[in-house]
Amino acid sequence: MKILAPIDGSDCSIRAVEFAVELAVRFDAELHVVHFSDSETDATDIVLDRARDAIAGTDLDSEPELSLLELDVVPGNQVGKEILRLVRERDIDHVVMGHHGSGTIERAILGSAAETVVRDESVPVTVVP
Repeated sequence: MKILAPIDGSDCSIRAVEFAVELAVRFDAELHVVHFSDSETDATDIVLDRARDAIAGTDLDSEPELSLLELDVVPGNQVGKEILRLVRERDIDHVVMGHHGSGTIERAILGSAAETVVRDESVPVTVVP
């Protein structure tokens, strides 16, 4: 089983990573954690560090894949489409994601991403509040 957990650094997405880790341990699954950004910055490093901290000290048998995927532009539902592209490319069995980011803009971006992925119906999705 392969689980994908997209993150944006918000508390909501970190809770989603923690839940994804629980699922990965329970089902002996491969975990893929991905962050989308239009450029690599210190903020990107902070997001990935938060994910690493959430994963540290868990019972995962293998190190999860942590990815930074660069997007030129990240309008509303493009993140959702990119998540679905990864689902197909990596043969993902389950997506675990936060409902929305921490601010107004993040809510619009990741909230619509969650909606896009859920509505697609091609893969089971757990949306973490």
